[in-house]
Amino acid sequence: MLLLIGSFLGLMVIGLPVAISMATSSVLYIVFYGVAPDIIVAQRLIAGVESFPLLAVPFFILAGNLMNIAGVTGRIYSFAVALVGWMKGGLAQVNIIGSVVFSGMSGTALADAAGIGTIEIKAMKDHGYPIEAAVGVTAASATLGPIFPPSLPFVIYGMMANVSIGALFMAGILPGVVMTVLMMITVAVFAWVKRWGSDTPFSLKMIFGASLEVIVVMMVPLGIYLLMLLGLSLNFAILIGLAVLLACDWYFNFSAVMALMTPVILIGGMTMGWFTPTEAAVAAVLWSLFLGLVRYRTMTFKTLAKATLDTVETTASVLFIVASASVFAWLLTVSQTAQLLSTAILSITDSKWVFLILVNLLMLFVGCFLDTIAAITILVPILLPLVLQFHIDPVHFGLIMTLNLMIGLLHPPLGMVLFVLSRVAKLSVERTTIAILPWLVPLFVALILITFIPMITLWLPMEMGLIR
Repeated sequence: MLLLIGSFLGLMVIGLPVAISMATSSVLYIVFYGVAPDIIVAQRLIAGVESFPLLAVPFFILAGNLMNIAGVTGRIYSFAVALVGWMKGGLAQVNIIGSVVFSGMSGTALADAAGIGTIEIKAMKDHGYPIEAAVGVTAASATLGPIFPPSLPFVIYGMMANVSIGALFMAGILPGVVMTVLMMITVAVFAWVKRWGSDTPFSLKMIFGASLEVIVVMMVPLGIYLLMLLGLSLNFAILIGLAVLLACDWYFNFSAVMALMTPVILIGGMTMGWFTPTEAAVAAVLWSLFLGLVRYRTMTFKTLAKATLDTVETTASVLFIVASASVFAWLLTVSQTAQLLSTAILSITDSKWVFLILVNLLMLFVGCFLDTIAAITILVPILLPLVLQFHIDPVHFGLIMTLNLMIGLLHPPLGMVLFVLSRVAKLSVERTTIAILPWLVPLFVALILITFIPMITLWLPMEMGLIR
């Protein structure tokens, strides 16, 4: 175990990528101890990515990239400005609402930070906000991406823990709302202390227009359901619903109705059983293509090719990490690391609440040094037996793990959101880190609430019959 973990940490310290460090340390362990034939490395690499749920990964990444190049992010931003821009600290509130909407499309914190975050930081800076405030609120709101459905970390966790990905998606909705409220309260406090004003004049017309867009979006699934009650087939009801939606969008010239339909299509489709989470990822791509090529006509074949190549690059790096981590996690199991950790923790406490505190501390630490996907792939086989032993619901634990690792994305030395925002805002990593620190408060409050009040996570999937 010391050779496996020691060589992994040593290779990371000298600057090797996480995936290569894990693969190399795994090969060294097998060669040195002879625990299995060398061919087992290749077999475990393939087995690590040979999974149907993992097909969702490239499609959700592609959907996020397509949304960015189709100009959807700008429309979401305009919608958020109309809805909450009149509040004190208006653009900071807009930042949060924009991330909530965009997170229902991309499923990743990086897509949120690099996409709509770029627009938000520039707008806040142009309106006189300190660049540190713009970076801080953008970083905090980017963590909503993997909490609201869809979510790439949930896909990986569901595959590793053998948990329903649909249940995980539904479980993220209420915690996401709690995080959103806490962030908006934090912005209100900052606005009061620093005397931030509103950024758009209060206008009932703008608020009514934005609210009307939300109402139209929510009426579409209700209308489809009513048409089905009247005896129409599902396909015909959907066609009528989409036709009415397109007519309203054309007549009223809404800014973001079609974009707001993305999370409705994904969540509604999975809830009604029309498609699996993996098929939902394909639906997200098809809807993104429709918006970019047909409705908004902002997507060209050149930008489409660029989005595709970016997706191939990102998917390759993610799946390489998953494959390498699967070998590493298998060797940790073979070396009885899980049993050793279980014995050590049980010798400290038999309380599940103390266990959750220890696990939170562990994952906050790990999240600063390991990529999110690698951390999930490595930690789940080790911690899941203990989670079940303490009678903790694995869906609840999936939310705890994901939120911890999302907070890790905001910390050096390997916090990817930190580096993306540092580049976007043209700030040093040190200044970016300091700018983010105050905005960690609502995230830690949310983490405490989600950890110690399981029903925040479990209520919705239990009501929908996804878990017992």
